Amino acid sequence: MVNANDKDTLSRERRIFAVTLKGSVINFLLVLFKLAAGILGHSAAMIADGIHSLSDLATDAVVIVMVRLSSRPEDSDHDYGHGKYETLATAIIGLALLAVGVGICVKGVTDIYHAVTGTPLRQPAYVALVAAVVSVVMKEWAFRFTARVARQLNSSSLMANAWHHRSDALSSIGTMAGIGGAILLGPSWAVLDPIAAVVVSLLIMHTSFDLIGRSIDELLEKSLPQDVEDKIISIATADPEVSGVHHLRTRRIGNNIAIEMHVRMPGDISLYEAHAHASGIEHRLYDCFGPGTHIGIHVEPLKDAKDAAKEAKPQ
Repeated sequence: MVNANDKDTLSRERRIFAVTLKGSVINFLLVLFKLAAGILGHSAAMIADGIHSLSDLATDAVVIVMVRLSSRPEDSDHDYGHGKYETLATAIIGLALLAVGVGICVKGVTDIYHAVTGTPLRQPAYVALVAAVVSVVMKEWAFRFTARVARQLNSSSLMANAWHHRSDALSSIGTMAGIGGAILLGPSWAVLDPIAAVVVSLLIMHTSFDLIGRSIDELLEKSLPQDVEDKIISIATADPEVSGVHHLRTRRIGNNIAIEMHVRMPGDISLYEAHAHASGIEHRLYDCFGPGTHIGIHVEPLKDAKDAAKEAKPQ
């Protein structure tokens, strides 16, 4: 029989697959349209934009594969599950974005250098401008429906993919401005096309650094933000028998979090009562942070004055 958690995991995986596949169809159509428009319209910026969309197709595949792997249950070799596969997917997307941004920047700078040194650049055609406008509309739409599902499912890799969609929309805005300026102002302003490509590349690289940085924090077991840890402490200390929390350890595992802490309770209550209170804290944490949260609570007896003095005395 499939339990509730398995059903939730399967539903989550299906929703991520569906929204990613929808974005992939948009990416595939835009790749064909933008590359054709860039070649026919003699626009380096549009060709770069088309290559950016091609990278989106690759990262869509990464998201689908990694989320499938991260959804696998705990096993004998992975006591905390496989959530880090999703973190790895976010890092791969960030690296792909960085590579695309650097490539576009190098090509743009090279074209600008040629223009400055006297080599005439070909003026882009209107078909390239039309492709840029279509790309802005479609990619912003893809960002919005992907980000909405990512927030609902608390999926870092899906949100990373959403920002990949928006980076493509931003790149198309820059491309649209460069191509439009080069067309409206005449052949002598054709250099605006590669200038737009360079500006776009900087936006793409900024997004990539943000994604890579967040992934590194998770892979290096960075603690959760202070406000989240304060929330955890408040939930634990809300129990009437808990007098304090210490040795709190937190980290993120894909779309879930792990919490470990020591709580102090009166030393004269029974083991059964202490366990019941610890279980109550666990359930409230699950309600707050989700059923996939990893929780470890160590119960310690409240120290009396004699024990406290002995603990404080230098050894």
